[in-house]
Amino acid sequence: MANPTHADPIRVGRAANELRPVTLERGVAAFAEGSCLVSFGATRVLCTASVEDGVPGWRRGRGEGWITAEYAMLPRATKTRTNRERSQIGGRTQEIQRLIGRSVRAMIDDFAWGEYTLKIDCDVMQADGGTRTAAITGASVAVFDAFAWMVANGKLKRSPVKRRVAGVSVGVIKGEPRLDLEYIEDVVADVDMNVVMSSEGGFVEVQGTGENATFSRDELNVLLDLATKGLLELDALQRSALGL
Repeated sequence: MANPTHADPIRVGRAANELRPVTLERGVAAFAEGSCLVSFGATRVLCTASVEDGVPGWRRGRGEGWITAEYAMLPRATKTRTNRERSQIGGRTQEIQRLIGRSVRAMIDDFAWGEYTLKIDCDVMQADGGTRTAAITGASVAVFDAFAWMVANGKLKRSPVKRRVAGVSVGVIKGEPRLDLEYIEDVVADVDMNVVMSSEGGFVEVQGTGENATFSRDELNVLLDLATKGLLELDALQRSALGL
């Protein structure tokens, strides 16, 4: 699985099966119904959940709500400035937005909470790998709090949230499976994978790519086991942050 032309980024201060330091700060956006500033090492993403009356036209009249997500990389989230995506959203951004939306919608079993829309905004303040998985992990906390706000303010009798979700990256670098890749690891990985799992232990999404090599079923199982270890740790951090 190794590509001998790649440099081998050496991790400093953590083993191959360890997450980076992770923090989840709730309520950081004063005007949002739910918010979370999530950090995976140097990667920092501000996630907000906004409650709006009404739903898209194709859902009107059903008495059902909707959850949608947007994702953006701030211009100086990386070492060199990138332009804002204004008139046209790039393919990568669209893919990540859809992934975040699918992931947070997996927190509920149905949409029968009335015609309200939750709009999730995930803005990357600093990028060092794993921005989409950090965004999902933080967005889950923001969504949890937004629904709690709806209950507290009489819009709902009870929260429809049945489970939380979290995401983490795994990959293979020079034959070694690693958890929660930093940017310098991600760009040279022979295999790169993003895994989203619910707090009930079910997989929401698995995105795996052989960037510079193929991988076997046994190697896939190793990566999924490694991701599951990290996701259980992230779930424990979410529970702690939410006081559950």
